Amino acid sequence: MDIQTEKGLKEAFSFLEAGNFAQARSSLQLTFEHSLDNYEVVFTANCCNRWIEFVDGLSSMEDFSERGESLLAEWKNFLGYLKAQDEIYQPAYYATCRGIFSLALQNFTRLLDEKDPVQKADVLRKTGLCYKKLGEFENAKLCLSQANTLHGGQAAVLADLADCFALCGEDKAAKVLFREAFFIDSKRVELEFLDSELIRCLIEKTQKLGFAGEVLNAWIPVYGVLWGVFTIKRAMRSQEVGKLKQEIYAMENEQKDPSRASELLVPRLIYKYFWLIDYCQTTNDRQLINEILLKIKILDTNVYNLYVK
Repeated sequence: MDIQTEKGLKEAFSFLEAGNFAQARSSLQLTFEHSLDNYEVVFTANCCNRWIEFVDGLSSMEDFSERGESLLAEWKNFLGYLKAQDEIYQPAYYATCRGIFSLALQNFTRLLDEKDPVQKADVLRKTGLCYKKLGEFENAKLCLSQANTLHGGQAAVLADLADCFALCGEDKAAKVLFREAFFIDSKRVELEFLDSELIRCLIEKTQKLGFAGEVLNAWIPVYGVLWGVFTIKRAMRSQEVGKLKQEIYAMENEQKDPSRASELLVPRLIYKYFWLIDYCQTTNDRQLINEILLKIKILDTNVYNLYVK
């Protein structure tokens, strides 16, 4: 790459990181003419073009929440666009990421005076998510922890907090929280916003088995157990065990009814079985463990074989 092209790209990246996509494209004009066939320049220009109209349209939205939510939703669409590309030029991608999440952060921080605890927890979660994507992990942890205190037991909050811990090299805490988040509600875990190698490797490896969408979310924790990722466990309270057994009973009844069974039911049921087995191991209830293992074997022989090997 020649000096002129490198200089033009560097200038464009600074505008992208500031969320100024129109100015970034303008700064590329001379570089583009000089390096018409340069992939890095073309990719960067495409990032600009992909976001200019959308970002300009944010000004028509009066509500800061709507602006922030729209940016997060459009980021997911952008990731879908990138999947169709043969190659991703990482510097342009990261500059675009910083720009989008900086804009989202500006909007969400204006909502932090929210009084309703549930609504404020949601704002704090999204503020923490933005900080995480920007690499400000301590601020992210603080916001996400506050969100969990205000409205505990939210899968998305715990997953983002787990991701922060993993990105900071605190894998033990990350594994506990990821395991918990997927147990609470796997479909609420937004995979697109998770970045740590710990969870990305698990997601990508599970995807290769042919799963997608909510089915992928449901199978990730199952394989997280089978492949030794979700290894850090916590003790369950007796009230939680009772609730778990009730949920399992209800799901088993659904499984028996062809009109209610779904492709999500098997992985969700298996993951709950894993949790019940963990509890039974602490109480040394060998008989119940064997009964559960038989149920798993009937549901999915491959999972059973991987689990008991």
